[in-house]
Formats: sequence, structure tokens, C-alpha cells
Amino acid sequence: MNAEPGLLTFTLPEKIHSRHNDRQAIVCVRQSTVRQIEHNRESTRLQYALADRAFRLGWRRDQITVIDDDLGRSGASTLDRPGFQRLVAEVGLGRVGMVIGIEVSRLARSCRDWHQLLEMCA
Repeated sequence: MNAEPGLLTFTLPEKIHSRHNDRQAIVCVRQSTVRQIEHNRESTRLQYALADRAFRLGWRRDQITVIDDDLGRSGASTLDRPGFQRLVAEVGLGRVGMVIGIEVSRLARSCRDWHQLLEMCA
């Protein structure tokens, strides 16, 4: 396909409904170490660009929240991870219609923490 991306017709995935778009979209930006932040800048840039993806999926800019509080923090524990705690709180309060990130399984290394978040999202 040789069409320019801006000229393509864009349709929303059928799993996104108005009840999702009525809530906020949370973009999770994460790198585990300061070294990764310094040396993997393309990954960080791509993660921040997910806010544009949420916009294209129907969220207004003011509904898109970027959580990057955990940049440079290990995912081994959620105790010292204010970003993950904030994400869990927002999902638990029913304020989130979509969580988007690259490799979101890296949000928590503990299966218990990860599964707790998935259960709340469901």
C-alpha cells in the first residue's frame, strides 16, 4: 500500500465503545533504569508518542494522562513505584477506559501485582 498515512481512512477498533472514551486513557511510560533512559531514547520517545495513538483512538487530549513517575525505577516491587500505584488507584476507581503502553507486562514484575491490575481492568 502506497497511500500516505494521513490519507488513509481510520476506523476505531470495535472493542472501544463510548463508555471507554468517556473515561481517561492512561499512557504508561517506563524504563527500568537510568541507563535505559539515557541510552534507549527511541523507546522512551515511542512510549510518549502513545498519547497520540490514544487521541487517534478517540480520546480528547485533556482525557489522556501520561504516567511516567516510575522512569528509572525497577519493577521488582510496587512499593517504591508511585506511578504504578497511581495507575492501580485510577483503574480501581473506575476512571480509566484504556491503559496503553509498549510491553505493558513490564509494569510489574510480580505476577500478583500484574494480575491484580488485569482483574481490575476486566
